[in-house]
Amino acid sequence: MWIRSTMAYRASFVMTTFGSFAATFFDFVAIMLMFSRVRALGGWTLPEVAFLYGLSAVSFGLADLVIGSMDRLGKRLRDGTLDALLVRPAPILAQVAADRFALRRLGRVTQGSLVLGWALSRLDVDWSVGRLLLMPVALVAGCGIFCAVFVAGAAFQFVAQDAAEVQNAFTYGGTTLLQYPPTVFGRELVRGVTFVLPLAFVNWLPASYLLGRPYPLDLPGWMAWTTPLVAVGCCALAGLAWRAGLRSYRSTGS
Repeated sequence: MWIRSTMAYRASFVMTTFGSFAATFFDFVAIMLMFSRVRALGGWTLPEVAFLYGLSAVSFGLADLVIGSMDRLGKRLRDGTLDALLVRPAPILAQVAADRFALRRLGRVTQGSLVLGWALSRLDVDWSVGRLLLMPVALVAGCGIFCAVFVAGAAFQFVAQDAAEVQNAFTYGGTTLLQYPPTVFGRELVRGVTFVLPLAFVNWLPASYLLGRPYPLDLPGWMAWTTPLVAVGCCALAGLAWRAGLRSYRSTGS
């Protein structure tokens, strides 16, 4: 329904999609401006940082497209409109994710894909069968990890009622963090996003393996292949949090 309503106004769709593309492109412009003054950032060259950026942007863009509407849950909790979803014969999670589905978010995915393609054309990677397989695996698993973060953040809103910005700190803030190499951050932060909130498995670990770079925590290269397992684990935990939050929900009574 939301796709049909969007395509009813084709010119508006094109303009909003381009606006999404342009807004996210300025993130990469900021990185390019940094490299106009330095040759490397934390030991990483511009094509290598662009590779990090592309992996993160595409993974997050896909998750944002599919399930990005989860941050609207807080409003539904406050005004009691979640009750209308509870009486429908469809999963609540699917209904919340599809609420006001925004096809314009394809602009973010397109922009990230272009940067990723440019980075791959500039990098001298020793492509083996394993490395070729890791690329799509990393993108799909990265999307799964971000989806889990979206769902977990939405589950937290059952408790906090108005926590959309807290959720955004881990979703939009997380993808901004991953656009830069891990070597520019302190070891404690790197440990946190590796073992506590495992965003590092979205791109830091796969990129380190593909580019032949040592990971700051001296983890073995095969850890990059555990990204799908991490994604499954994150989704399972997020699902449990969602079910717990939904069971604790009490209507506004209005």
